[in-house]
Amino acid sequence: MAAVSFGLGVVCAPAADAEYTPWFAPKVGNATQVISVVGQDGSKAKIDVFQRTAAGWQPIRVGIPAWVGANGMAPETHDGQQKTPMGIFTLDFAFGTAPNPGGGLQYVQVTPDHWWDGDMKSPTYNTMQVCKKSECPFNTDPASGTENLHIPQYVHAVVMGVNKERVPGNGGAFFLHATDGGPTAGCVAIDDGTLVEIIRWLRPGALIAVTQ
Repeated sequence: MAAVSFGLGVVCAPAADAEYTPWFAPKVGNATQVISVVGQDGSKAKIDVFQRTAAGWQPIRVGIPAWVGANGMAPETHDGQQKTPMGIFTLDFAFGTAPNPGGGLQYVQVTPDHWWDGDMKSPTYNTMQVCKKSECPFNTDPASGTENLHIPQYVHAVVMGVNKERVPGNGGAFFLHATDGGPTAGCVAIDDGTLVEIIRWLRPGALIAVTQ
């Protein structure tokens, strides 16, 4: 998809952009869309949005301010650490309390019956589930790590493919979501208007690359 469709226009690429190689390039295989998240200071980061064209990697939006985990980033994360995992992750599907804004990813409009199962004893740990609270087969207490997805920060969100093996304790519920103006419990958060434009631009196979 043409970069101009992102809605914010194409930014100026670095000098000799045909030879420009972003930090993540050797790690993303044949991906053509990458959201780069680079930690700056504690729980803050900046996001650059890239698309690969015939001329190479082209930045189509740079310097988006973002929040990450309250305790920063880590190469490996575990439940309760409030750290954002570093690495290259898929962007599996989008969801939100608001209607589908459009885009190439599957979108789920969530209700109060939508949960992200954080119960380490549950066979559906680290997946989205739909059930009434009194009928859920997993622990819905926030202390268990389970999140109800019908909250303001999830007006729009994209699921990061962290701990796809669903190893209990290795962390879950990592999203790119709308900011509430402060650090996250381990997610990446940005202005919702910018997030909507990104969701409309995303296509299957897009990746998010996170580093210090």
